[in-house]
Amino acid sequence: MVLTLPEVEQRQHGNHIGFRVRDQGFAYLCADDSTMLVKATREEQAALIEDDPRAYKKARTWGRIGWVQVRLRKAHEEEVADLITEAWRMTAPPQIVANAGLTVI
Repeated sequence: MVLTLPEVEQRQHGNHIGFRVRDQGFAYLCADDSTMLVKATREEQAALIEDDPRAYKKARTWGRIGWVQVRLRKAHEEEVADLITEAWRMTAPPQIVANAGLTVI
């Protein structure tokens, strides 16, 4: 799903597979496919953790700036897809977002 977003590139980043748009990371998949780190706002992070703390928690390294660790087996697939799309929209240049037919954040 991540690679269907415009201009997304996949790169190895340590033990993670990084997803980037215009050389800016917005999501990282753990090598064992069990967890994913996703860029979010602090407000979205708080809401996700409050709603389902089994599936979401603050990312260890970047949690202070809103990143979320997603336990993929416990999270709802649609919610994860929405979170990834929002992370891409927050990261991609406005022209790319507009060309994709999405609202610029």
